[in-house]
Amino acid sequence: MKNLFTLFLFGIFYTSQAQPKLKFSYDPITGNQIIRELCFGCQTQRPGSEIKEIDAVTEQDLQKFSPGDAISYYPNPVKEELYISWESSLENFVSSIEIIGMGGQILKAYGNTKNSSSQNIPFQNLSAGVYLVSLSYSNGEQKTIKIIKK
Repeated sequence: MKNLFTLFLFGIFYTSQAQPKLKFSYDPITGNQIIRELCFGCQTQRPGSEIKEIDAVTEQDLQKFSPGDAISYYPNPVKEELYISWESSLENFVSSIEIIGMGGQILKAYGNTKNSSSQNIPFQNLSAGVYLVSLSYSNGEQKTIKIIKK
C-alpha cells in the first residue's frame, strides 16, 4: 500500500510539472505561423532563443528583400520604432516615405529625405496590425515594405 501511495504522489507531481503547452512559432518577416506543436514539460524558451538586448542596430540586425537590395529595416514586427536605411546616389535618391494603413489611407508622410540615408519611424501611436512603408525615389521608382505592428 505504501508503494502504491508513493507511486500516486509521484504521478501527481509529474503531471503538475508536465502541463501540456501549445507553442507557436511565427515567420519574423511575414508574420505567418510556421510551427505549431504540443509539448509536455517543455521549457518556456528554447536554449539559444534568449531575447537579445541591443545598444545599436548592427548590419546583422537589418532585414532585406534580397541580399543585393538597397533597403534595410529593423525590427519587423515592430513595437515602438522602425529603423529604415537605404542606399542612394545623387541622381537617384529617396524623395519621400509614406506609412500606409491596410485601408489605403496615408497615415504619415516624410519628405525632404534627399540628403539622408536612413529614417526612424515611430509606430507607438499606431494600433496593432499590418502597415505598408512606401519609399518613393526621384526617378519615379517606388518600393514597398510590409511591416507588422505588435
